[in-house]
Amino acid sequence: MKESNETTITEFILHGFGDLPELQILLFLVFLVIYILTMAGNLLIVALVVTDQHLHSPMYFFLGNLSCLETCYSSTILPRILASLSGEKQSIPVTGCIVQLWAFVFLAVTECYLLAAMSYDRYLAICKPLHYPVLMNFKICLQLVAGSWVSSFVIDTVLLIFILPLSFCGHNVIEHFFCDFIPMMNLACSDPYLVKLVSAILTSISTLPPFILTIASYVFIITAILRIPSNVGRQKAFSTCSSHLIVVTIFYGSLTIVYLFQDNNALKVLNKVFSVFYTILTPLVNPLIYSLRNKEVREALRRAIKKCAKCIGAD
Repeated sequence: MKESNETTITEFILHGFGDLPELQILLFLVFLVIYILTMAGNLLIVALVVTDQHLHSPMYFFLGNLSCLETCYSSTILPRILASLSGEKQSIPVTGCIVQLWAFVFLAVTECYLLAAMSYDRYLAICKPLHYPVLMNFKICLQLVAGSWVSSFVIDTVLLIFILPLSFCGHNVIEHFFCDFIPMMNLACSDPYLVKLVSAILTSISTLPPFILTIASYVFIITAILRIPSNVGRQKAFSTCSSHLIVVTIFYGSLTIVYLFQDNNALKVLNKVFSVFYTILTPLVNPLIYSLRNKEVREALRRAIKKCAKCIGAD
């Protein structure tokens, strides 16, 4: 047994939803539909933001970047789940698992920064409307978006440098549907203390500041909205940020619950459920919330449909 435990493993087994064999086909169909809708919805928003002049504003510039991120986010997690549920081998090479973890962390941290930038944009639009064109011009928008992607890339790469020297041996089953950080570290033969310490520091740096900025922005926004004398004015102001607030609540709420109780064996099933929320459902509801609740996006979609209809009619 000792010799077996010290044998270096070359692949992990993602247990995923293996404890629900009778639901494999149903889960495959559900996740396939979710993946198709997520990709179609987010790519549609990106296309509308790029092509429609009425959506060439800071808010939609951020929204386009968020939708682009969500397509990558879903493609990091869902294809692997679909492959496992379709009956293919549930194993994944150790290097492939590390790459998936790197991509997941990179995109998750970028989303934290982008959500913070979007909340700051809404704060300026509602609380400082006269100064908004100056404080949120295209150059600043570009800097905020580029800073989000570059900062998360640097942070995640630093974490990767500490993960790569780790060795894995013996037990190779990950009790999750993707290569998450804690389940992987629990299978390491070499001491993962330093990696966990670095991860905790980097997580604090990368998630707490944007989270605090997001909360602070909405405290000021809600305070400003409550001061508006007319009901119509309050409704109009709140409608411009309520969609973003819903996305933020779902993302941070589920993320917090999962990582607070990640090491609790009694809550493994619950952790998987909440992991589905921030890895799979958030990218899906993002385009639904922004399109269904946003009048300008709906109008842009109508204009795009009319243009397509005219082109088809002309042919």
